[in-house]
Amino acid sequence: AIYAARKGLDVAMIGLKIGGQVLDTREIENIIGTAKTTGSEYAENLEKHLKEYCVAFKEGTYVTKIEEDGKNKLITTSDKKIYKSKTVIIATGAKWRELNVPGEQEYKGKGVHYCATCDGPFYRNKTVAIVGGGDSAVQAAIEMSMISQKVYLLVRSRIRAAEIVAKRMYEKENIEVLMEYIPLRINGERKVTSLVVQDKKDGKEIELAVDGVFVEAGGIPNNSYLPKDVITNSLGEIITDKEGKTNIPGLFAAGDVTDGKNKQVIIAAGEGAVARSEEHTSEL
Repeated sequence: AIYAARKGLDVAMIGLKIGGQVLDTREIENIIGTAKTTGSEYAENLEKHLKEYCVAFKEGTYVTKIEEDGKNKLITTSDKKIYKSKTVIIATGAKWRELNVPGEQEYKGKGVHYCATCDGPFYRNKTVAIVGGGDSAVQAAIEMSMISQKVYLLVRSRIRAAEIVAKRMYEKENIEVLMEYIPLRINGERKVTSLVVQDKKDGKEIELAVDGVFVEAGGIPNNSYLPKDVITNSLGEIITDKEGKTNIPGLFAAGDVTDGKNKQVIIAAGEGAVARSEEHTSEL
């Protein structure tokens, strides 16, 4: 929105709140030029920056439908209003795939995390558990093994990561793979102290003393409102080109809602800057 406004476009932004998923992040250290900030502080700075420009922010509502109307797009919101625009940039992100076990909500940001690349550095020389069996989970285990004292990888059924990545993980002496285990509950005292898991084979429960739990089970893109013809991958992520264009003229996308490999704040912001369109002017 800021980049589009700087280009002199007529811009409106629709969303429940500024910051979105980043508000669930305790500390952020990967924004170039900002050594450390919190998710809430970052969101506040985004809002202050936005107010420097003429952007109409439709706060407290969300998009329920995007339809084609000739060369325009009709955007319907949850408060039953309809907006018309020549160009739409979708930046609705994703929500983490959660464990839905006791203690998860209570200790979010206090030992429970959903991105090892983002929050892993806070667990140097500590013990962590990673939940998942795909590429992101196995890669997270490898990354954490380089800084953490001990890493547990909790796999519900089987390792689904690429063979070469899995081989690299098994070579790490401080990674212990618990195959066919499921998480039962997360315990703590102000912050996480342990993870209780269950062996699917015999039902036996084990309590792992850990400082952090990383849920690396992928994200669920916020895409329920998309036009029926927009192309997505098998995960429901919008497929875009390097300019953020979708297969529908005038429809762009950026950030975690797209099929981009790396889900990071700094990358999402960069994609948003790229996706702002100079091809169209918008009238809202």
